[in-house]
Amino acid sequence: MAYVVLLLFIIGAGVLIFRKPKKAIVQPFPAQWQELLLENVNFYRKLNQQRQQEFQQRIMKFLSEVYIEGVQTELTDFDKILIASSAVIPVFGFAEWQYTNLSGVLLYPDHFNHDLEFADGADSRNIGGMVGSGRFENQMILSRRALYHGFDNTTDKGNTGIHEFVHLIDKMDGLVDGIPEALLPHQYAVPWLKLMHKSMEAINDDTSDIRHYGGTSQAEFFAVAAEYFFERPDLLRIKHPELYKMMLACFNPKTHG
Repeated sequence: MAYVVLLLFIIGAGVLIFRKPKKAIVQPFPAQWQELLLENVNFYRKLNQQRQQEFQQRIMKFLSEVYIEGVQTELTDFDKILIASSAVIPVFGFAEWQYTNLSGVLLYPDHFNHDLEFADGADSRNIGGMVGSGRFENQMILSRRALYHGFDNTTDKGNTGIHEFVHLIDKMDGLVDGIPEALLPHQYAVPWLKLMHKSMEAINDDTSDIRHYGGTSQAEFFAVAAEYFFERPDLLRIKHPELYKMMLACFNPKTHG
């Protein structure tokens, strides 16, 4: 293993500790992962060869900085590829990026509830991903089932992995409020708020094709809109041109002018 990690995870006591060196070794990209990326990550498949190599490097850098642990399930290379791709895709437009508010990802085998229970008989097991807070600060919890579905289905405008990493980006300014100060130039803040509220109103009036969860809060709207942008960019540009331009302003710094 490239670095030594101490993981203490006791569900009953709610204790979660990750420790690792400040400087981790970035391993070479495994050649056998190339085919898995091409087959399963549409975003990667659309990149030219040079950009694909950059994507590979970004994946390995992420995996050197963040510890991923399977909870009552064996972690696979495929799990690592999809989690790391979920992290890289939203920030691929930025040459240098580090998730300073993330130390570890816990992968559950299935959906879970607010008490992080996923065994048979647990109530309300409908959560596919969560950015931790409180005793789980700087952690992310993901459902393997939800993670896989996000990359399997490229027509539903949704991707749980991307959704949760967008929440993490939103949280980098201290608040998960749908206003990503780490990405959005200051001059876009007021126009973004106006567009967000207008779009949420359309969702709640059933006059939008953006999924309904985006109408529940500003934070969820931002994450849902980002999913749409990365999963179906051409459709978003046609259906919601103003929102598409705002997503470009957030996720592609080359558009900042």
